[in-house]
Amino acid sequence: MPKRRLWDLSPPVSADAPIFPGDQPFALEWTARRSPQCPVNLSAVTTSPHVGAHADAPLHYADGAPAIDAVDLDAYLGPCRVIHAIGVGALIRPEHLAHASVDLPPRVLVRTAQQADRVWREDFTAYAPETLAWLAERGVRLVGIDTASVDPAISKTLDAHQQLRAHDLRVLENLVLDEVPEGDYELIALPLRWVGACASPVRAVLRSLE
Repeated sequence: MPKRRLWDLSPPVSADAPIFPGDQPFALEWTARRSPQCPVNLSAVTTSPHVGAHADAPLHYADGAPAIDAVDLDAYLGPCRVIHAIGVGALIRPEHLAHASVDLPPRVLVRTAQQADRVWREDFTAYAPETLAWLAERGVRLVGIDTASVDPAISKTLDAHQQLRAHDLRVLENLVLDEVPEGDYELIALPLRWVGACASPVRAVLRSLE
């Protein structure tokens, strides 16, 4: 059987990884190094769970909603479609996705840029709230994007996140879709079981169907 191709959708996570202003940057320190007295290297990590490719929990945008350890894992694993909406401007609208909307699988990732951002920028592309409702009406359970958020950076009302809540959609942000053609794949992007956390890092990959 031929080996199925994998696409790694996860950007490198380091101290240089872009973050929202005011968020906790990634930092790694060594708490032990191998020596005659110590048989192992041990590191400790401090980070926001929103650094790199990550899954937001409903708790991130609604008090009292489930934390990431309580969400159903089903949404993060299974048939997925990548749709290109490159250079569409500030918001992804239904008409930008309509060309690939026939028989949508339960998971949709949208590529908005030729190359995912390697540094923080405020003018990234986000989802129009009505687009998330439109996808949910077509049976979509998880959405993803190759930018920092489904909402614009300056939003205070987080209208797109509230559409996620209203339709019980799961979400992946900060994906790298630079090398992924439009089409259908298998998505594997399981969040960690971080108890009480508002999000989790994921090692997101797509696998070819053949």
